[in-house]
Amino acid sequence: MTCLTKLPAAIAAATILLASAASAADFRLGLITPPQHIWTGAAEGFAADLAEASGGAHSVTIFPAQQLGNEAEMMQQLQTGALDMAFLTVAEVSNRVPDFGAFYAPFLARDLDHAGRILQSDLAARMLEDLPGKAGVVGIGYGMAGLRQIAAKGEVASAADLQGKKLRITPFKPILDFYNLLGAAPTPMPLPAVYDALANGQVNAIDMDAEPIWKLKYYEQADTVIVSNHMMFPMVGLVSAKVWKGMSGEDRAMVADLMKARLDECIATYIVKDAEWLEQVRGTGTAFLEVGPDFFGDVPAEWDKIWSEQSAVLGEMRDVAASTAE
Repeated sequence: MTCLTKLPAAIAAATILLASAASAADFRLGLITPPQHIWTGAAEGFAADLAEASGGAHSVTIFPAQQLGNEAEMMQQLQTGALDMAFLTVAEVSNRVPDFGAFYAPFLARDLDHAGRILQSDLAARMLEDLPGKAGVVGIGYGMAGLRQIAAKGEVASAADLQGKKLRITPFKPILDFYNLLGAAPTPMPLPAVYDALANGQVNAIDMDAEPIWKLKYYEQADTVIVSNHMMFPMVGLVSAKVWKGMSGEDRAMVADLMKARLDECIATYIVKDAEWLEQVRGTGTAFLEVGPDFFGDVPAEWDKIWSEQSAVLGEMRDVAASTAE
């Protein structure tokens, strides 16, 4: 059964639970992604599903594009109960629960199909069980963006050409460590600032997946796209543990089933669309450099040395990746 065929079943099952559901609630869900992003679309789909399944008793208002603050601020709001739900990068979760940094192990996934299997593994599900106690949130499931690429100004022929370049990253330690090891100058920066930063030379390169490179036209300010697929970029659907505690068992099941279905659909969408976006960027005439792990030299191995001391599950994560590879 595909994710798309699961959705009607999930809605129908949730509707049955409505008879004993708790009082109506208008939930608030925050994201950093812009309105046109796949993650935002998944959140909007979840909101529509919950309204339908609850017969209008529950609603979800979506706040995209950092309207409620950056991810660190939204995580704090979740912990206090000021925010009900969020779709956040796993990187933000790894700031509070370092084991989650293992998802960013370089070249963990061979392709997006493989990334999806890793995120839907028993290990990934088990890691969510730690979140209420360690981070004050309930993890419903995982989504993802595409595998990471690098878009750079100027010609890039080797990793040496990235050394010293100001390279935009999502501001989290696993990614920071990777580019520090590479010798670049990783520069944390929110997504809405990236286009102008490339245009005015504030940064010389960006770490990004294919969707925003194409949809937000970052390729217009880049001369070379390095297709490396060097890192996964997972997302996790979260509910405030305080909000969760106040929900009935029936409402918990309804929210979990419907959100999980949309997160699974998000993974399925990227598996299909990511290659299409890359081909569209290629069609613009931007130079493409397709590379593998050797391009980065000892960096992947050195990253593993650092993170084997910070994430207790890194070895097991590598084992899961090996066992789910095809």
